[in-house]
Amino acid sequence: MNTQVLGISVDSTDCLRAWAESLGGITYPLLSDFYPHGQVAQAFGVLRAEGKSERAIFVIDKQGIIRYVDVHDIDRQPDNEELFRVLEKLEPGVRAQKIAAPPPTPEPTADVVMYCTPWCPGCRRAREFFKSRNISFVEVDITRDRAAAERVRKWANGNETTPTFNIKGTIVVDFDQAQLERALGSRG
Repeated sequence: MNTQVLGISVDSTDCLRAWAESLGGITYPLLSDFYPHGQVAQAFGVLRAEGKSERAIFVIDKQGIIRYVDVHDIDRQPDNEELFRVLEKLEPGVRAQKIAAPPPTPEPTADVVMYCTPWCPGCRRAREFFKSRNISFVEVDITRDRAAAERVRKWANGNETTPTFNIKGTIVVDFDQAQLERALGSRG
């Protein structure tokens, strides 16, 4: 499927980072429409007078034409099936490839496995932590390996929290140095 999901908000990058971390991580990039404040939201007609944006979903085709708009209440979940129907119209046959359960992929057999996303600040801190201690690890990008993302959701109460670690069977959710050191101390 030739698609890219992006989140955009009128908040600053620091606010977006904190929000994403409070959700336990997300698997798509967030863009800040902070300066000039709300310029993108205004261009798409969803900037409120008080400077906040509406909750909205846009599907834009390869030519830059808006093909679908859903402006909805912040408490309402968008209908994913409707989005799949729109995508199928843009890319015939996409329904046949529809995102079913990810094919099972084996978990890496390394002593230390870190599940991450490319933009995760905790993942960057974890890489430095391991490097400073000369600890080898295997990194799995959950945006590319949806079976790995499913494992992370099981360990992290339904969230795709990154980084998440499997250290010889001990699961550590999020970058918590004390928990990592305890788990690493128990490696046998």
